[in-house]
Amino acid sequence: MPTPDLTAEQVRDFRALAGTIIPPSTTYGVPGADDERIFGDILKSLERDHDDICRALAHLVRLAGGAFVHLDPARRSEVASTFREAGGAPLAALVRVVLLCYYRDDRVMHSLGLEPRPPFPKGHVVEQGDWSLLDPVRQRPPMYRLADQAKSR
Repeated sequence: MPTPDLTAEQVRDFRALAGTIIPPSTTYGVPGADDERIFGDILKSLERDHDDICRALAHLVRLAGGAFVHLDPARRSEVASTFREAGGAPLAALVRVVLLCYYRDDRVMHSLGLEPRPPFPKGHVVEQGDWSLLDPVRQRPPMYRLADQAKSR
C-alpha cells in the first residue's frame, strides 16, 4: 500500500504504529487502525499533516533504533509509550489523523451504536444547555471592526 507521499518503510512503520494506537478488539468486534480499509483512508487523509507525520515517523525510527515494524510486541509497546510521553505537534498530528479515520469507519460506528452517516441532512439532536454560560462573552466589547467602519477609512 505504498503512497507517493511516504516511503514504503514509513508506510510499514506508520501502519504498525496505528495498530498499536488502536488495536483490533474481538470484544467489540472492531478492527484495529491498521486494518486495510482504515489504514488506506489514513494514507489518503494526510494532507496538511504530511510534514508533521514524516517528522513523527522519523522520531519513531530513532526511538526504535531502526524499523518500528520489526520490533517484537513488547519492545514495540515500550517504544510507543516512550513516543507518547515525548509528545509534541508531530505526534499530535499523527494521532489526530489515525483517530479521525478510525472513527469514520462504518464498522466502528456500528459498534458504537451509531448510524454511519454524515451529520447532515438528517442532523443530530443536540441537547439544550445553559445559554447563560455565554453571557460573559456577550458582555465583552467586540474584538473586531465592523465592515462599514473599515470602508469609511
